[in-house]
Amino acid sequence: MSDRPDPTRTDLLGIYLNDHLTGSSVGVRRARYLAESERGTAIGDAVRPVADEIAEDRASLVRIMRRLDVPVRRYKVVAGRLAEQFGRLKLNGRLVRRSPLSTVLELELLRLGVEGKAAAWRTLRLLADTDERLDAGHLDGLLERARRQADTLEELRRRAVGQVLR
Repeated sequence: MSDRPDPTRTDLLGIYLNDHLTGSSVGVRRARYLAESERGTAIGDAVRPVADEIAEDRASLVRIMRRLDVPVRRYKVVAGRLAEQFGRLKLNGRLVRRSPLSTVLELELLRLGVEGKAAAWRTLRLLADTDERLDAGHLDGLLERARRQADTLEELRRRAVGQVLR
């Protein structure tokens, strides 16, 4: 019996990882946008390093996909980019200026994205038990970083809620 998954499972893994790559691409753009929108504030200062880590995590995902011989489906990444840009059109009660509510919603979106990314790392970590192409230690590190990112984003979200909605 082969150590490699059967072609159907490989196809499913490719779809799964490309969907996560699309989400990751959206997360990178959204995190950078939030960091820039909040530049010069405590939230902006705290989001910038998280945005950098999210970009590093995306690069890690691409490297893992290469190791697994999973091709990047560019059309999915482009579709995600368009959806992210379209998502910025939400007015949040303001026509000309950025609404303070935007920060709360963007932090929530980023937190959800990080939780989704952690689920992908957990899935790959399970596969690492039987697939030597996956580095279990590296995946454990990615999982720990995702936990720290989620904690940071939750703290920032709570702070933003306190400033905007209380």
